Amino acid sequence: MVLVSPRNPLNIGAVARALANFGFAQLKVVAPFEAHWREARSAVGAPELLAAATETASVADAVADCTLVVGTGTLTYRKPEQPVVSLPNLSPLVERELKRGGRVALVFGPEKHGLTREDLSYCHILVEIPTDPRQPSMNLGQAVAVCLYELSSWASEPEKSEADERPAAPSADLDLLAGVVEEAMLAAGYSPRTMQPANRHDLRLLLRRLSPSKKDARRILGLFRRILWRLNRGTGEADEE
Repeated sequence: MVLVSPRNPLNIGAVARALANFGFAQLKVVAPFEAHWREARSAVGAPELLAAATETASVADAVADCTLVVGTGTLTYRKPEQPVVSLPNLSPLVERELKRGGRVALVFGPEKHGLTREDLSYCHILVEIPTDPRQPSMNLGQAVAVCLYELSSWASEPEKSEADERPAAPSADLDLLAGVVEEAMLAAGYSPRTMQPANRHDLRLLLRRLSPSKKDARRILGLFRRILWRLNRGTGEADEE
């Protein structure tokens, strides 16, 4: 569970309590507004979980080891750039990822506006809780509890199988690959430097849509490193055998 820039410590405590309610234990908090969030009294029955939570400076750091990153939010005020999944359909996707040895993060944004477009660029999919359109937003703690209830129906350490697919590359590997591809694009004069932020954003989303395995991501990384080396040498000729 990843909370991005939560404002109210009571909400963080409520999330910790919900995690404990449904048998989950890992909480990460990205750039919280309040310094003393670990002291939230709302973490009833879960003070140890709250004390053990990890604080990170960025979304990238929080999901670095995850192979499936699930963003959350309503579609009322945003146009999603990744596949949208209704909450009742999320469990099979999470179960499949865990069975093949992957790690999953469920990401929630700040109470006032939810996840930003930049935050969502680290997500493979966007999950939507089917609420009444007249009141689409939910309290952070309640939204987390609803999602965990939905996931808890099967979440009992699913066994791995030799027939399962290889796990996808973790988020940190995809960011490393995106960085090298971006360097190659700049060296090749692919587009003006003013387009660099947009290209970086699009690359991040593209790699998560493709969801390469860890082995394939390494291969592609090696390929682009070779291309970048060639471009920096100022020649595109292949070595003679």
